[in-house]
Amino acid sequence: MAMRIWHQSFTVLEDLPGYPEAIAAHAKKVLRPDTEVVLHGQALGTYPSNYPGNDIGYGYTYWIHGHQWIAAGRAAEAGGFDAYAMCTLPNPMLREARAMLNIPVIGMGETCCHLATMFGQRFAIMLFIDRMIPLYQDQIRSYGLESRCAGVVASGLQFGGVLEAYQNPAKAIEQFQEAARKVIKDTGADVIIPGEVPLNLLMARNGINRVDDVPIVDGLGSTLKMTEAMVDLTRATGIKHSRHGFYNAVPSMERVDRSEEHT
Repeated sequence: MAMRIWHQSFTVLEDLPGYPEAIAAHAKKVLRPDTEVVLHGQALGTYPSNYPGNDIGYGYTYWIHGHQWIAAGRAAEAGGFDAYAMCTLPNPMLREARAMLNIPVIGMGETCCHLATMFGQRFAIMLFIDRMIPLYQDQIRSYGLESRCAGVVASGLQFGGVLEAYQNPAKAIEQFQEAARKVIKDTGADVIIPGEVPLNLLMARNGINRVDDVPIVDGLGSTLKMTEAMVDLTRATGIKHSRHGFYNAVPSMERVDRSEEHT
């Protein structure tokens, strides 16, 4: 049965010519023909440049921008979408989004980390923004996967260089492979998660799914496929998010709307 997925990026997609088209092409490759993915990003003007890292690399501004993810999720549900795919590795306010929505909500970071444990014993995450390492470490603990994580490390690649590599990828691929080999040697990781989506997508669209004997998780493709699967599971079995306890209980939408007036 056909479905519509709301894709959400931490970038302002209009600021990155060619990048939305690359996401759309990859989604078409990995999903069923009758699954529609509609791309969304942060609001125009969210960041002072096309690079989100200058803001989301700091705890407070990360959470400020994270509030857009709740608004996007509510818009997805109101718009009749079948699921909300949070396609960024830190999946901001994932628990809160699940409490606010009745459609499946899938986080890329959570998906990648759990999936990685199915392909090896210990995974490592390679990032653009080393200041965000503590955030990822906290999230991995919240997933219950601390013992399965070999490390969270800076990749050495830069956002701008990776975007430029969409036209000429050879050098960036070589840099990534060299960095991944060092991570594997230094940490003992037997699965690698490349973050963020621009690096992930660059590797995936060029067929880089292994470095030597180590699998490379296609986080974007995996998140979209997981979203598709969760819609199927909900339709087939009726299972939905828990509504028990502090993190899962649903507040009054009237109170949410009134409270947001003060933020």
